[in-house]
Amino acid sequence: MRHWIEAARIRTLPLSVSGIIVGSMYALANPTDNILTPTEVFNWRIFGFAILTTLGLQILSNFANDYGDGIKGTDNEDRVGPKRAIQSGVITPQAMKVAIIITSLLTLLSAVLLIYFAFTDTNLFYSLFYLVLGILAILSAIRYTIGSKAYGYRGLGDVFVFVFFGLVSTLGVNFLYSKQIDIELFLPAMAIGFLSVGVLNLNNMRDEESDRKVGKNTLVVKMGGKKAKLYHYFLVTFAMSLVLIFALINSFKFDQYLFLLAYIPLTKHLSNVYKNKDPKALDPELKKLALSTFALSVLLALCMIFFFSDLIVNNS
Repeated sequence: MRHWIEAARIRTLPLSVSGIIVGSMYALANPTDNILTPTEVFNWRIFGFAILTTLGLQILSNFANDYGDGIKGTDNEDRVGPKRAIQSGVITPQAMKVAIIITSLLTLLSAVLLIYFAFTDTNLFYSLFYLVLGILAILSAIRYTIGSKAYGYRGLGDVFVFVFFGLVSTLGVNFLYSKQIDIELFLPAMAIGFLSVGVLNLNNMRDEESDRKVGKNTLVVKMGGKKAKLYHYFLVTFAMSLVLIFALINSFKFDQYLFLLAYIPLTKHLSNVYKNKDPKALDPELKKLALSTFALSVLLALCMIFFFSDLIVNNS
């Protein structure tokens, strides 16, 4: 059991639910249709199954990465990060393949229940759309490293992480509640997407040398370490700017800028990356950036609830 928990890579799970938290709390706090009363579209069953589905997708991705990189020989003695299950031999490729199938089925079941609670039998089009989206998310989690055309080996991982961890996670879950798309929500959705890509970029910066040897052409391998650093600065600073713009557009009060507390570890992280001379020493920064993103999402969610609660009181 310990080996399976390690293979699930628990440290990556908080990052995966960041968009769900922001999108869900926006639905809970944000008045809809210009009615300044608490929205009644929030549903705890939707929230719970959205979390379960997202965690399932993340664990599935971690299992698939372990399997794909393991059987291709990408995980070898040159790898810098923690040893993976297949690489170290504690889990066989056959057992991991079974785990991938079981996790895929459980995640699909969770997604189906999520769709049911969101739409019941009132909107077949939305239900089918989200079902297709869920299947695509499962396939994307698997195809990152598995197969001859794995997109993670062609430098496309950043695009998929931005889309699914940022836009789909935040905007998608919010639509499940409200059945509408709020343009303003694109700002925090993009911010979470960029920070999630930042975690992947750190991982690829750390593994640049070993990835290049085995032909895993990540974006870092293609652009080189120096440009990857500049790219990383852009991802994190632009994400921070987007959240700040979101707060300014919504006229947050001074005491509702609580989310700025998360900028402290993010700024410290940027400083550590700037000073870094050895990519192999970047591994601890992955966890720091992932947890900082999670903290930002929680604090921003609280700020949104505080803001819209004050808005309701002032207009009652």
